[in-house]
Amino acid sequence: MTVSLDQLRRCHVAVDLGAARTRVYIKGVGLVVDEPSVAAVNTRTGSLIAVGALAEQMTGRTPGYIRVARPVSGGTVVDIDMAQRMLRHLLGEKLRRQLRRKPRLRAAACVPHEADPLAQRAAVETLVGLGARRVELVDTLIAAAVGCGLPVEQPTASMIMVCGAATTQIAVLSLGSIVTAVRIPVGGEAIDHAVIQHLRQHHELMLPSQSVRPLQLALRGNGLTLNGPAMTEIHGRDVATGLARSVQVDTAAVRQAIHAPLTAVLDGLGKVLRDCPPDLVADIADSGIMMVGGSALLPGLDQMLRDATDVPVHIAERPDVCAVLGLGAMLDGTVQPLVLAPLAG
Repeated sequence: MTVSLDQLRRCHVAVDLGAARTRVYIKGVGLVVDEPSVAAVNTRTGSLIAVGALAEQMTGRTPGYIRVARPVSGGTVVDIDMAQRMLRHLLGEKLRRQLRRKPRLRAAACVPHEADPLAQRAAVETLVGLGARRVELVDTLIAAAVGCGLPVEQPTASMIMVCGAATTQIAVLSLGSIVTAVRIPVGGEAIDHAVIQHLRQHHELMLPSQSVRPLQLALRGNGLTLNGPAMTEIHGRDVATGLARSVQVDTAAVRQAIHAPLTAVLDGLGKVLRDCPPDLVADIADSGIMMVGGSALLPGLDQMLRDATDVPVHIAERPDVCAVLGLGAMLDGTVQPLVLAPLAG
């Protein structure tokens, strides 16, 4: 999966197929698609009813003959045909015509760290089905590091944590390459599940799945800080009666429920630091850890990492789109590699 910047500069379009959102960047144009990776299908006729945000709103609200599909799981395409149909509709006819005018369309795509050959092949076939003649694969960790402005090409350590919906990837980069990295199967979805289970077990309250993330972000400013209010009112459905009900929730208990599934992330972070050369660890102690990805904004996660590592932790300015913007920077040629010319004699 080693690809040079020269090869990427020849690409016309960059795609980040994530479990939560799909993003498309067109060279010279910018970010043109940023929509949920969801498609709604009529199972009677096989026709596509909706994609993106509209399809996501249908989740849990559809009659029996409409199926809401997620063709990407854990950063890997699990349904190639559905992913192609979803991408076609997200791009729209105007953008598809613009891409078809390229004589030899080249595309670049993000893939998770240490993605197996089947996952890489699925990503390639998805874009080939859209008309790409050649597909270059780039590690999500490198693309995200470039997108958030880390000096990955310099001989200093850059530590990045990509917090996705299904996985968390952590790496130390130096001289444009990954020194050590780990991928953990815990992401934003596991934390959402922890909140749902906590409310169900301790308050007998069922929360709609689409309300979990807004609830967490509301708690971030309302209660999941040490100086915030101790109790927060939450609306949901009673498990026993099925009626609407409001409860007062202890925010400290919710904070503890959120932290429980993150122990695996802390273990992975420790492993990366243990496997890293001492000189690079010294750099990380100064520069800190950069968090990117849609789940980087989860309440209390950055403070939890600071407490566990005693290292500065930063959240990127636009954490959710760093990977595709990094790919776009490589396509546009704004990334200059460090040239290591061989010495004469």
